[in-house]
Amino acid sequence: MSNIAIVPRIYWAVRSYKFSVSRAIKAPDGYQKSVILINGQFPGPLIEANWGDTIEVTVTNDIEDTAEGVTLHWHGQPQHLSPGEDGVPGVSQCPIPPGSSLTYRFRAEYFGTGWYHSHVSGQYTDGLYGPMVIYGPTQVPYDIDLGPVMLSDYSHTSYYDILKSAYLFPPVFPTIDNNLINGKGIFECNSADESICTPWAGFSKFAFRAGKVHRIRLINTGGEGTQKFSIDSHVLKVIANDYVPVEPYETDVVTLGIGQRTDILVTASGAVDGAYWMRSDIDETCLNLTAVNSHALAAIYYPHSDTNAVPKTTATSWSSNNCQNDPLNQTIPYYPTTPPSEPATTTHVVITVGQNATGEFIFFMNGTSFEVDYNAPLLPIAQSGNLSQVPIARNLYDFGSNTSVRIVLENFWPTVHPIHLHGHNFWVLASGFGNWDGTIVNSGNPQRRDTHLMMPSAPDGTPSYLVVEFNTDNPGVWPMHCHTSIHVSAGLLFNVLERSDLLQSQVTPTSMQDNCKAWAAWTSKDFVDQIDSGL
Repeated sequence: MSNIAIVPRIYWAVRSYKFSVSRAIKAPDGYQKSVILINGQFPGPLIEANWGDTIEVTVTNDIEDTAEGVTLHWHGQPQHLSPGEDGVPGVSQCPIPPGSSLTYRFRAEYFGTGWYHSHVSGQYTDGLYGPMVIYGPTQVPYDIDLGPVMLSDYSHTSYYDILKSAYLFPPVFPTIDNNLINGKGIFECNSADESICTPWAGFSKFAFRAGKVHRIRLINTGGEGTQKFSIDSHVLKVIANDYVPVEPYETDVVTLGIGQRTDILVTASGAVDGAYWMRSDIDETCLNLTAVNSHALAAIYYPHSDTNAVPKTTATSWSSNNCQNDPLNQTIPYYPTTPPSEPATTTHVVITVGQNATGEFIFFMNGTSFEVDYNAPLLPIAQSGNLSQVPIARNLYDFGSNTSVRIVLENFWPTVHPIHLHGHNFWVLASGFGNWDGTIVNSGNPQRRDTHLMMPSAPDGTPSYLVVEFNTDNPGVWPMHCHTSIHVSAGLLFNVLERSDLLQSQVTPTSMQDNCKAWAAWTSKDFVDQIDSGL
């Protein structure tokens, strides 16, 4: 179920990075806001490595004014034999306190396009994220790698202020003000905003060489919206989803749920003096919300075009299609794998919304809403074998020594959920409405990825379902959650305890133990206002 193979050790290297995390007032779309920076950048810098390399990132928490803990999660990297490096506060580690540093070290096990982001509450939506590229084999030739293209819905309100008001009124959604491509966007300032908003702040620009095949690495790094990506007058050839190469197929529009990545090839078939819009639209239908500006634009210029001119091209039309990814029978992994004929165990998980004891609207999975304890990470508790005192709110599912797990999710809420599992690519067996009849799409080689869109419930209240499966080849504690920021903040998460029998032979790294001591010392003096699930 992985892209792992034996890579000759002579080619392995350690790729080291140093990240300083801070806050500053910036205006990515012209509107001033306190954002989180990495080494002064918004979004954060690109991490590059070759398949099999070791990635080492030292993160220093230099946030001063708001004094908040931070972590970094390496989305899609499985962390075999390094579950403590997964970057989830209260699960694999304690947050990094202000003024402290922590070094993450892990193997680049999957190749392709990924990203990293904070997993502390909705923190990454303020800017604490960036792209990752792991170079490896390619099954389709191309000429030019244009690198990552990050698609991000964006709010002019800080994540903390959003959370303070979000749970009071259903449905549980914040306001989206804009949509950005690689951290840039255009926002139409109104008269009330003149002192803090500059109109026409600019957009990202890309260069095409006529006749050449360009690789574009799409990443939905947003917090709330499904993205619909297109390039005017150009055909997109999909070659990978998440870290999984697929049999190439052509499309006009690529759908990306939050956290998903899609690698595409685009042949520069336009005029040598042409200029074309690259577009990404938030699918508002799938969230039951209205964005101030849901349309992101970037410009593509050919060699003889005027790079100061604005493209005049026409957009490609698209439909919501029940908020789904491309059909499962169309997305066929290039390197085939087959799930077991019968899983060792099957678990059903029902997603609902209700009010808690204080009247806030939150999410429940099988009747329990997740809440974390930053000071008591689950992984070292599981490694100690002492699980008897773990609170129900940690939503810990112990799958024991089962060698494979099938999870059937049912969604009774009328919004989409990008379901993400840490520690794995999973097989996507089926998706639909009502009761799953047991049919597996492409049973000999099902689609697999680390994040997949689960449809909203039907207008008549019929639940949607998503069926996934994975082999338990990675001992650890792995969150499975909706990647919509406000949903996971409202408790839409459970933890997979995998191979607890083998996990007890692992030891928490000393660096993680020391970080928890530093966090405990800081929290003994400073109050942490945790107003959500913590993730």
